[in-house]
Amino acid sequence: MDTSRQQSRVGALLREWRQRRRLSQLELALLADTSARHLSCVETGRARPSRTMVLRLAAALDVPLRERNTLLLAADYAPAYRESSLDDEEMASVRSALEMMLTAHEPYPAVVVDRCWNVVTGNAAMSLLMDGIPEHLLAPRPNVFRLTLHPEGLAPRLANLAEVRALTLDRLRHEAATTGDAELRALYEEVSAYPAPAGPQSAPPSPAGPVQVPLRLRTPLGELSMFSTMTTFGTPADVTLSELAIELFYPLDDFTRDVLRGTG
Repeated sequence: MDTSRQQSRVGALLREWRQRRRLSQLELALLADTSARHLSCVETGRARPSRTMVLRLAAALDVPLRERNTLLLAADYAPAYRESSLDDEEMASVRSALEMMLTAHEPYPAVVVDRCWNVVTGNAAMSLLMDGIPEHLLAPRPNVFRLTLHPEGLAPRLANLAEVRALTLDRLRHEAATTGDAELRALYEEVSAYPAPAGPQSAPPSPAGPVQVPLRLRTPLGELSMFSTMTTFGTPADVTLSELAIELFYPLDDFTRDVLRGTG
């Protein structure tokens, strides 16, 4: 194997991550407890970083676990983090925890998504959001951004589509930029090309309530207003686990609460 080429490859990747995080070599060196001179040599391929140094730099740069493995492979080291399937036996406790959280959140909607916001699983209350969605948006897996912004998805039913679209695209653009994920970037290019609602597409106005942009969904039962929170697993050591997130929806008003509870 061409060692110098490997050194240059890992150095180039580290430089990309440093620039993505808008850090100088000195700032990163301080965060990783190394010298700016050594970091410069690593980035230019004049020095081969140790496995420990690659991991320290990756941690200082807040690189996702999947990409930390990529950095290690680029430096000719074995990956540090395994990537399991949720169906694996050792992930049984994770599956149990997810099921418990989803079930406990009913009658309010809750969903588990992967790093590209593809739906992994959801609770029974998610049928409220999935109702009437065409099959081509549901298979092989629904994607939250497609479901929200596609003209055959939730978009026509959103009373505040312009605000939701602006905030959603901003979130996706930010995630694509900070993670360097090519799939997220491709997803952004796709959904940002969906037809925009008529009227100005500016930033959401100053909120009148505690939530900047609630999800205001028109239904046969009336307009429902919800907001959501995101939950992730702490200190994951598995790529799959590190990329899972749970989105929990809550009612923003009494009417929505009563409808979701079946008492409205």
